[in-house]
Amino acid sequence: MKSVVRMLLIASTLMLIQGAQAQSRPAPRRVVAPKARPKSGAAIMKDGVTMKDGKLIATEMGMTNPITADKTLRNGTVITTAGMVTGRDGVATQLREGDYVSLTGRVETRTEIAAQDSLQKLQAYDLKHPGKRKEMEKARDKAAKAKEKVDKEKEKAKARMAKN
Repeated sequence: MKSVVRMLLIASTLMLIQGAQAQSRPAPRRVVAPKARPKSGAAIMKDGVTMKDGKLIATEMGMTNPITADKTLRNGTVITTAGMVTGRDGVATQLREGDYVSLTGRVETRTEIAAQDSLQKLQAYDLKHPGKRKEMEKARDKAAKAKEKVDKEKEKAKARMAKN
C-alpha cells in the first residue's frame, strides 16, 4: 500500500513538473529587418528618346542606342537627329539637355521630370513617416510667430527709447 501511495505521489509530482514546463512561454521572436536586395548597376530608363550630352538616345525594351537617323514614332511624331520634335499636327519643339520624349510622342522637360521626382519622394516620405511633415509645418509656423512677436517687442522698445 505504501509503495502504491509513493508511486502515485511520484507520478503526480512528475505531472505537475511537466505541466509547469508546458506553460512556460518561449522567448519572443525578434523582428528582423528584411535583407537588402541587390540593385542593378545601371539605372533603368523609360522607353523613349532622351537628350543626353547633346546627343539623342533612344531606349526601347531596355536597349539604349544613339539615334543616327530621323526617327518616326507610332503616332507619326518625327524626331530629327538635331533634337527637333515635330508632332502629327505640325507643332515643332526643340529638345534641350535632359528632355524626354515618350514613344507615344509626349514631350517632358527636365523641370517637369524633376517635379515628378520630388513629388514621388514626398509621397514616399509621407508613407514612411505619416504626419511628420504636418508636425514640421506646425513647428515652423510656431517659430515664425515667435520671431514676429520678438520683432514687435524690439520695435516697441525702440519706440520707447526714441520718446525718452
